[in-house]
Amino acid sequence: MSIGAEIAAHLPFLRRYARALTGSQATGDAFVKATLEAAIADAELAESLRGGRVPLYRAFSKLWASAYLEPVGDPRGASLHELAAQNQLARITPPARQALLLTTVEDFSLAEAAQIIDQDEDTVRDLVAEAIAEIDREAATSVLIIEDEPLIAMQLEDLVSSLGHEICGTAATRTQAVEVVERNMPGLVLADIQLADGSSGLDAVDDILAIAEVPVIFITAYPERLLTGNRPEPTYLITKPFQEDTVKAAISQALFFGSSRPL
Repeated sequence: MSIGAEIAAHLPFLRRYARALTGSQATGDAFVKATLEAAIADAELAESLRGGRVPLYRAFSKLWASAYLEPVGDPRGASLHELAAQNQLARITPPARQALLLTTVEDFSLAEAAQIIDQDEDTVRDLVAEAIAEIDREAATSVLIIEDEPLIAMQLEDLVSSLGHEICGTAATRTQAVEVVERNMPGLVLADIQLADGSSGLDAVDDILAIAEVPVIFITAYPERLLTGNRPEPTYLITKPFQEDTVKAAISQALFFGSSRPL
């Protein structure tokens, strides 16, 4: 496989990480673009990107760490939502933010995360604990679960309850989801994409957001349907089968930002 093809296979996930790390899709994409431009200009750097995601994320991390204090692009063009998200992220130190996202959302091991951000494993472990301690200060809320597989729905119910949140309802179809929201507006939505009757979790979420603004986390076996770059991409996107720690981290982050709109 060529270097270009190998990098391309990892780009949707690097963009996801960059978006969550910076608090903005535009800013995250700008850093990813700068990383690729640096690789094009430096043959040695390009060759070093062989061998999986770790070297690519490491190259991105070095670039971001050297520039994260200065905004990419014109901050005057950022929405109030993006600026608020960036202010929230600023409450967590950049290394802790990296460590949390790398080991949860991106599912790297402690050793891999340590290599990416040039730290030892114990430091990464401490950074993750620091980040979780900050975002877990958020208040408990009610959660709607849109999931057509009963066992997975039950697993999510148990997980959400273990975090101190309550379940306002579960739904296996778009229609059921709207019915739950009309009775009791949730403070957070966990949504699958492909539902029992052939309806779409994306449409269900659109219906909900037409009623009120709530944070949404997509949990799906088809992440590529949302990581296309053709439409605003969800900040909180988890691939099935999922790790419970990944879902917990995403819930904390979604409530930390308190918004459903992509960052």
